[in-house]
Formats: sequence, structure tokens, C-alpha cells
Amino acid sequence: MSKTMNDQIEVKHKTSIGGQAIIEGVMMRGPDKIAIAVRKPDNEIELKVNPVRSVAKKYKILGLPFVRGMVGLIEALKIGTGALLYSAEFFEDEQTMDKDGNPKKTITQKMFKDKAQDVEMALAVLLSITLTIGIFMVLPNIITNFLKGSVQNTIGLNLIEGIIRISIFLLYVVWVSKLDDVKRVFQYHGAEHKSIHCYENEMELTVENVKRFPILHARCGTSFLFMVMAVSIVVLSFFGWPNPVMRVLTRILMFPVIAGISYEINRFIGRSNSRLCYALSYPGLMIQKYATVKEPDDSQIEVAIKSLLAVIPEDKEADRW
Repeated sequence: MSKTMNDQIEVKHKTSIGGQAIIEGVMMRGPDKIAIAVRKPDNEIELKVNPVRSVAKKYKILGLPFVRGMVGLIEALKIGTGALLYSAEFFEDEQTMDKDGNPKKTITQKMFKDKAQDVEMALAVLLSITLTIGIFMVLPNIITNFLKGSVQNTIGLNLIEGIIRISIFLLYVVWVSKLDDVKRVFQYHGAEHKSIHCYENEMELTVENVKRFPILHARCGTSFLFMVMAVSIVVLSFFGWPNPVMRVLTRILMFPVIAGISYEINRFIGRSNSRLCYALSYPGLMIQKYATVKEPDDSQIEVAIKSLLAVIPEDKEADRW
């Protein structure tokens, strides 16, 4: 069971439960609950569980294929950012504490009081989307435009832009993976994947059982982001190479479409063990292996298990992928 590739394990129950590594912890999202487990400085595990409030459940049109991908991406950013901010609260600098040992209020908190966290989270999500579009969609186009005189074919220009986009993404994740603080987050990422593998194989969620499974998973967010980069090459090729304003506008407007298509492809990959799906998932798995996922220790696995157990529904069919 010590194999490293996702398709080498015969999965008995493919779950829709997914998660995210945070600061010294793991967030898991099930069909009805979201759980955040954090290993506090005193070594105790703090568990927070909230109900899932998805707009796709309220408005059925938002749950339709291709639409649900963009909705899911925005919700994942919101939930993930909130979980990250929550985990960070346990590791405040002493300089941010007042004389009574309570965290000092920031300017934002003083202005917005109880709404501060919602405002900070909204700004963080907006910043994440803006940076994603700016760095990975617009910047490659600007760089490629300098080659317009040498490459006349619009398909060739879009292909070069796509290669530059993927290169920037790979350089970014490799650079981030070298940071010491991020390495621990990526270890929790591995703990998240291992625990979900164990659950999907219907084994008891114990540290010893979870340790036997690989750290890579085809439904990982890293694989989804790579798929976005790859799909963008095909989709944007249909729009040729218009003037700079139209190119930037096209890339911004088509981002939801690209995210929607990428989500459906990843969903298909996650449901099948075919050779085609393995080939499609392979680049994402390799990025996980060499950059975004690391082998966890027992204490990190324990945190992931606690988070996962909190979101598993009573009805086994409720979380089927």
C-alpha cells in the first residue's frame, strides 16, 4: 500500500469530501458540514464544525454542469481563506497581544467591529482572484505579445502564451514549496490526502491505517489549477489575437468558462480509473509529488483524521462523488 500514484489503489467508495491544509491544521468539507482541526501551541487539537451553506443548493441553476465549477471555485476560496484566517488566530505574535493576553484589535477590527473578519475574508478572496487572473492570465499574454513580430500564427501565439502561463505556475509552486513555513502546510496537505484515501478504501481511520496510503490524489486543488492552465490554451485559441484591450478583456471574461470546463474534466477524472483519466491527471500528480504535497508525521495525520471524522455523513451515499 506504499505506492505513490493515485490510480494504483482500488477505491471502494469515491467520496466528494475534500479538504485544504491550513496553518498547523486541516479543513475538511463534506456534503453538510465544514470542519477545521488545528493543532494549538499547547499540542491540543481544536475542532470547529459549521454547516455548509452553498448557494448552489439554494439556486439550482448554479449547480448545473459548467456553472458549478466557477461557483465552487469562489466558495472554495471563501471557505479556505476563512479557515486559514481562523488557524492563524492560534499563532498570533506576542506583539499583537495586549497586557491582559488578548489579541489587540487591528484598525480594520476597530472600524468594522464584528464584521471585520467578513470584510478581511472578502478582500482576501477578491485579491486572490485578481492576482490569479493578473499573474496567470494577463501577464503571460503581455509577455507573448513581444513575440508577435516573429510568430504570425494566432494558434502559435496562444500556444506560446499557454506554455508561459504553465511555466509561471510551475516556478511559483516550486518556489513556495521551498519556504520552511509552507513545508509544514504541505505536510498537512499530505495528511489530508492520506486520510481521504483511507476513508475511500473503507478502512478504519486510524493513524496506522492512514500512514499506509499515498500522499497524492487526483482530485487535489493543485491538479485543478494545472487543468485550468491547460484548458485556457484551447479555449483562448478560439479568440485569435485581437488588440491588447480585447485580449485582456477576453481572458478576464473567459476565466469563469475555463474554470467551469476544468472542473468538469477533474470531476470526470475523479470518477474513473481509466488510462485516459490517468494520463490527464498525471501532470497534476507530478506537481503534487515534487512541490505541493509532503509526507506528514503521525501528529499531523491525527489532525486530518479528526477533521475528516467530523464531516462524514451518516448516509454513506450522501458524499458519493
